[in-house]
Amino acid sequence: MRLLLISLLLALSTTAQADDSLYRAWGEKPGIRAVMDDFVARLPQHERIGRRFKMTDPQHLASQLTEQLCELAGGPCKYEGPDMASAHEGMELQKADFNALVEVLQAAMQARGIAFADQNRMLAKLAPLHREMLGR
Repeated sequence: MRLLLISLLLALSTTAQADDSLYRAWGEKPGIRAVMDDFVARLPQHERIGRRFKMTDPQHLASQLTEQLCELAGGPCKYEGPDMASAHEGMELQKADFNALVEVLQAAMQARGIAFADQNRMLAKLAPLHREMLGR
């Protein structure tokens, strides 16, 4: 009986492990940080949304985004920043703003050599945040 219980617990712990393949594909935390540094540096120059980032602390934003994407990708990070609704409250963001943000992110991912499939996997994890960011 004891052997059966131990076997069952081992089987459950193995299947309960998180999938960190996206985290590894992005180069783990240093790779995610490199993409976020690139992304944040591009934001103020973007013709449609750049004005929204002129007064942003780039180091803080890159750090927060790194933690958030690290967690979403299955890494060991724990995002402890504000939820997306609170962080974007009062900004009156529109769908076009969100789309422009994704364009900038795609450029940063491509510049950092993130494989297209892994770009799409991350975008799929970020997509549910769309409504929260737009306050809907």
